[in-house]
Amino acid sequence: MKPIPLASLTPREQLRAGKLPSRLVRLFVGLTLYGLAMAIFVRAGFGLDPWDVFHYGVAEHLGLDLGTAVILVSIPVLLLWIPLRQWPGFGTISNAIWIGIATNISLALIPTPHNVVVRVVLLLTAVVVNAIGGALYIGSQLGPGPRDGLMTGLHLRTGLSLRLVRTSLELTVLVVGWLLGGIVGIGTLLYALSIGPLVQFFLRYLVVPLDEPVRRTQTTPTTTPCAPGPPPVSAHPDPCSATPRARD
Repeated sequence: MKPIPLASLTPREQLRAGKLPSRLVRLFVGLTLYGLAMAIFVRAGFGLDPWDVFHYGVAEHLGLDLGTAVILVSIPVLLLWIPLRQWPGFGTISNAIWIGIATNISLALIPTPHNVVVRVVLLLTAVVVNAIGGALYIGSQLGPGPRDGLMTGLHLRTGLSLRLVRTSLELTVLVVGWLLGGIVGIGTLLYALSIGPLVQFFLRYLVVPLDEPVRRTQTTPTTTPCAPGPPPVSAHPDPCSATPRARD
């Protein structure tokens, strides 16, 4: 299947590129699935992705719900966009708010299992749901997630490779999150190894082709965009690296 180009658009162009109702539905379904996946990761108890290790550590340290911590962390991350001259889109703001809400709702509905087999099934389910959610919101082409935009902005302004920027950021938030009490485990490693190929696979089927021709386009990469947060075009989310968050 021939990849559909991911367009590089200004915030105004994102809203005027056609098929907006369908793209909005995909955006919010994707963000909801991303938040659901985060909650499933927590209930599985085998570790979280690097940014969510940080979110969990912040939540534990400040006595907040995980979803509230996700929203709270998004604020300073977005402020860092200013010196990087990054422009948030509608999807960026939605990512910053809705994933946290979806996470809290999902945590309230999903019980904590004690059977190891059930926990393993939840872990594998979380990875797949996260990848589908990331591909949906990235494919809506309504702007990268806050964390993915931070990565791409640093890449553009420093001239460092995207892989180096992404790896440095994620290692930093992973270590800080772990020191704050975030959950690190086999699930963290599984996410790092599998989320890129999975998001890339689902993106081939979930990117919305835009009605209007766009001069600045980027073919869906052979590695993966950043993730919600994700994955990340980057989501964080959110096209940008070998492994997303797709949150972002």
